[in-house]
Amino acid sequence: MASVLLEHLWKIYPNGHVAVADVTLEVNDGEFLVLLGPSGCGKTTLLRLVAGLETASRGTICIGGQVVNDVPPRDRDIAMVFQNYALYPHMTVYENIAFGLKLRRMPKAEIDRRVRAAARVLELEHLLDRRPHQLSGGQRQRVAVGRAIVREPQVFLFDEPLSNLDARLRVEMRAELARLHRELGRTMLYVTHDQVEAMTLGQRIVVLHQGRIQQVGTPMEVYHHPANRFVAGFIGSPPMNFIEGRLEQHQGLWFIAEDGQIRIPISQTAWSALPIGQAVTLGVRPEAVHLALSESAMMYGRVEALEVLGAVAHLYVRVGQTAITAQVEAHQRFELGSNVPLGVDETRLHLFDAETGLVLPRTITTIP
Repeated sequence: MASVLLEHLWKIYPNGHVAVADVTLEVNDGEFLVLLGPSGCGKTTLLRLVAGLETASRGTICIGGQVVNDVPPRDRDIAMVFQNYALYPHMTVYENIAFGLKLRRMPKAEIDRRVRAAARVLELEHLLDRRPHQLSGGQRQRVAVGRAIVREPQVFLFDEPLSNLDARLRVEMRAELARLHRELGRTMLYVTHDQVEAMTLGQRIVVLHQGRIQQVGTPMEVYHHPANRFVAGFIGSPPMNFIEGRLEQHQGLWFIAEDGQIRIPISQTAWSALPIGQAVTLGVRPEAVHLALSESAMMYGRVEALEVLGAVAHLYVRVGQTAITAQVEAHQRFELGSNVPLGVDETRLHLFDAETGLVLPRTITTIP
């Protein structure tokens, strides 16, 4: 096992494109760390820099306390699992898993020990004589993971390994990877754009945008305490509601938007400093928006759609030009075009600087 330390890492391509910008990050020994972000945010490039498949423009990469910037990929003691399984179709499962070890001229007995140990961990023992075309997508991905396991590396690197699987197989493979991490206890870096994978697999999540780290934290930290508007909007499904408005003092402090159609009371003691009289963005997650009695409504929204998801439903309404999503009980029914009174949980609000997008710090933290 080994830690991974990146210090002021940059990747700038000859055409001037900055893929990774001044990234400093430490992955703890034995940690499952997820790199999360939209396409083009630099997460795969960062993984390839650790693997040695890309050369850093500036900065330092350390694996297990050793600087590896000039160390070739084969000598970095890492194993990488790609989005494409890249299995040899003419080889059996056993031969695919063993192939890399054979290239290293490892003794046959040691190859057999490692292959069978990996097959046992991945529940592939009964499939060792089959060829890739006889396997399901999930089984083929497990073979690709097995090919990495047998190398017994210090660090595992996963580059969106589940994106080619259907929804059911993704759920199964997430459970497999979580179990694999528990059993092996190795350091794992996992790249994905899927927030569900990040929230369920990662001990910590690194949110990336335009090559820069936006926030590092546990899944619950980045969900409940986003550092900025980008993180708040990227994490969560459906995403956080954002309302553009102003803070106004009138018999108490209020957030006012849509020419007064939205009026939400704000506790001045809950934030350390508030730009009263200035533009801010209020953020509130759908589960913190609820149906209200008429006399306590903070806004009225016109019903545009209802999405029933079993136990709960997502109600989509519009207040002026602002779209709001509320999480309601699935048995409730609404007529399209009707107006409904809405309120919000005042303890679960987020306020963001309208210009920078940075969250305004709270002095009282009531959000979980």
